[in-house]
Amino acid sequence: MASDHLADFFNYLQIEKGLASNTISSYRSDLDRFFHYLSINQLSIESIASEELTGYVAWLRGMQNTDFKIGQSSIARNVVSIRSYFSYLSKEHGLKNVALNFKPPKINKRLPKALTIDQVMSMLNILPTDPVSIRDKAIVELLYATGARVSELTNLNIGDIGSIDTEGVVTSTVKLKGKGGKERIVPIGSYAISAVEDYLVRSRPTFVKVSTQKALFLNQRGGRLTRQSTWSVITSAAERAGILEQVTPHSMRHSFATHLLDGGADIRVVQELLGHSSVTTTQIYTLITIDRIRESYASAHPRSK
Repeated sequence: MASDHLADFFNYLQIEKGLASNTISSYRSDLDRFFHYLSINQLSIESIASEELTGYVAWLRGMQNTDFKIGQSSIARNVVSIRSYFSYLSKEHGLKNVALNFKPPKINKRLPKALTIDQVMSMLNILPTDPVSIRDKAIVELLYATGARVSELTNLNIGDIGSIDTEGVVTSTVKLKGKGGKERIVPIGSYAISAVEDYLVRSRPTFVKVSTQKALFLNQRGGRLTRQSTWSVITSAAERAGILEQVTPHSMRHSFATHLLDGGADIRVVQELLGHSSVTTTQIYTLITIDRIRESYASAHPRSK
């Protein structure tokens, strides 16, 4: 049965495609849901027809009225997961690929939510008086200074903080490992590197339980800080700053990109800093700046109406 090839498929995604563990976990959940649908409808991958794949999407949408909620973006990802699995089965095991024309639903492009500079500055106004607050300040500073994804930040090791000497000008840097294991070097400004160095000297030594621990950011038990804990750090900083809307680590990434473009940075440079494989992904941030220009023009120009 095709379901017997699932383990091989996930190994293929990891080894051949180089997908991140979080992405593979999403594929696994999507396919578990798809096989559940096949089971309750007495269908099999070997015999399923292309129109029955469309029925699966309708089934997912019908679940909106139950306790299980799934958004359009998640439905689209389910379709991509199924297409990938059928493509793999076709290439590796000769199964007919009935998902060739199975397309994900179109999703309205949503603008990422970026904080204002004043909001970010108020979040960075963390008074580092104890080991935890010293660490938290370094986290907020580093996320905003680099635009790192939360997983990239939690995967950082001490050795990933470095510097580059260019004709006598020393620039502090961080090495981030992005999607697909792709590495990039991102410069760090003086505020962020100062906060990180303060953490390394005054805070991290109080958390370390094992001398061989390489992780940069640690929890109070001496282990690597988790994604969930990093979320808590950011939401707590936002609450202290009096920001009412939800703020996440990804909000810091959005703000990093938006403020760079607002300041005149070249979009190709921002693409490299964010680790986007295509500039098309980065271009969504230009829509934010265009909206701001439009608003300013409409409110300031006497003949803008």
